Amino acid sequence: MEFKGRVIAKGGVTAEALVSHGGLNTLASFQKALQFGDKNATCGDQNNPDLYGKQMAGKALCLPRTIGSTTGGLVLYCACSMKRQPACMLFSEPIDSLAGAGVILADVWLKDVKMPVIDSLGEEFLNYVKDGMSVTVKEGGIVEVK
Repeated sequence: MEFKGRVIAKGGVTAEALVSHGGLNTLASFQKALQFGDKNATCGDQNNPDLYGKQMAGKALCLPRTIGSTTGGLVLYCACSMKRQPACMLFSEPIDSLAGAGVILADVWLKDVKMPVIDSLGEEFLNYVKDGMSVTVKEGGIVEVK
């Protein structure tokens, strides 16, 4: 099934879906990856039962929104700079400005790292996609889920 959203950071990728129906607290989720050398970016947010203890690096992270502090954008930028980022981030809702800023800075400043980000994919997207499904990000904000 295909969904269309808004492109925040362009690129194409195919990856295994990792789905959260709650917001992603970027700091709590990526803390182990950024401070303690966890190259798999195992989610450390105990308040997110969908993601807690699961590897986020290299996955198609499907979620409604980010939540948490003003460090959200910096955390995403740092995850990209350390090459511990998800393969892509796919939001059912519009991305918040802080997370969006980090994603855009990573896209512009980090030449050897790509993390496509699409937002506004809709509630139907998040209800359809399940952990382990194959997700492909295409040109123009098209996301294919199999």
